[in-house]
Amino acid sequence: MNENLKDHDVLLVKEKDSEELKVVKGINPNGKLDTVSPKPENQPDFMKIDRHGNALDNFLENFSWQFKNPTDFLFFKAPADKAEEAASSLQAALKNPEAYENKQFLDMHKVEPPTQTQKEFGINPDLVDWEKFKDFGISQKFLEYKGKNDTMSNAEKLLDHQKTDVMFVSMKLDDELHHTSARFSLRKQENGTFAPKVHFISHKPNLERPYFGIKFTEEDKQNLLKTGNLGRVVEAEFKQNEKTPILLSLDKQTNALVSFRQEWLKVPDTYKGAKLDEEQKQKLANGEKVEIKGMISTKGNSFDGEVQFNADKRYFELIIDNNKKQSQSQKQNETKGVHIPKKILGVDLTEKQQSELKAGKAIYVVGMKDHDGEKFDAYIKVNVEKKKLDFFKFNPDKAQKQGAGETKESSNQDEKQNEKQQKKRTGVKM
Repeated sequence: MNENLKDHDVLLVKEKDSEELKVVKGINPNGKLDTVSPKPENQPDFMKIDRHGNALDNFLENFSWQFKNPTDFLFFKAPADKAEEAASSLQAALKNPEAYENKQFLDMHKVEPPTQTQKEFGINPDLVDWEKFKDFGISQKFLEYKGKNDTMSNAEKLLDHQKTDVMFVSMKLDDELHHTSARFSLRKQENGTFAPKVHFISHKPNLERPYFGIKFTEEDKQNLLKTGNLGRVVEAEFKQNEKTPILLSLDKQTNALVSFRQEWLKVPDTYKGAKLDEEQKQKLANGEKVEIKGMISTKGNSFDGEVQFNADKRYFELIIDNNKKQSQSQKQNETKGVHIPKKILGVDLTEKQQSELKAGKAIYVVGMKDHDGEKFDAYIKVNVEKKKLDFFKFNPDKAQKQGAGETKESSNQDEKQNEKQQKKRTGVKM
């Protein structure tokens, strides 16, 4: 028995118009359910569920919200090492599901996705003065429009105490029509209704000016510009001689600072399937960035990451390291235009090797054959200037990190090796 399957279950699914049960792999990038046959050779692709974890609940919750008709699918849970046997037995039982023994067997393995409920928003739509948006050239129908890839319409965002997307605005000032871009939120009026509040876009954030008595340190400014969040609790003086503990974030679309009262913040016990300890919860409540391990993605995969509360978005978000992302992107752009083959001189490249070549790294390939049929091993790296792949005896990435003398010697040897291999593989189809 495969030891990797011990203490794990898999999710079997039967679609409405199919008699065959398959094993769930996850949800693919197109938003569709990804499945494979329950054959033993497909075991590496199975979405494995730890019997002692909550990955199953997390997956089913995401599934329920992403699919319009969850009732078109029947889900069953079975031991990962007996997926094929279980699928066969369940398919037989489904041919006569009302028979007592079959019903008992099906109910024992059946898994129900959480039912979808109508989202309850914080603001009653009947209390919103939608007509006021017409002063900005925006209709209620336009706000309610939801694109194919949108999770919420702008109207729903407003009712959920969020801001709209950036919109094109038309306003009359001194009998002249002016056009600009802005975001909107809702502001409560004295009579209990809600009217639009406009947030115009600034060229850049003004962090030199105090925010309701709060002066920003250099570290504060760096935090706001890098993550969008201040990272600590500060006391704002909204009213004279009255201090209010708040969290601060930067609206990166308008470059305006947005506050959130600390007393309003409720830290969950779990985040993306990972249980939070008391120290993590306290740090999150203080606006700090916290590393959380064992989170579960929509595909059911475990991952680690940093999480922080965003006062502008009003929810806890994953913090993406843009510098790291940009560095990877730059390396990939450097190799753009160079064809990365799946096979080199008779040797199949793994996906990891192909990715490393695209990222501008050197890879070591064993067992290639030259024009004479002789096997050889070499480092391979993209030559950006000549738009081709170069071969090296020594690792060119390590050579760059060494001293000038060592680099020169290695470079000369590699150049000779590269020329030799280039001549030998003349006529070899890549």
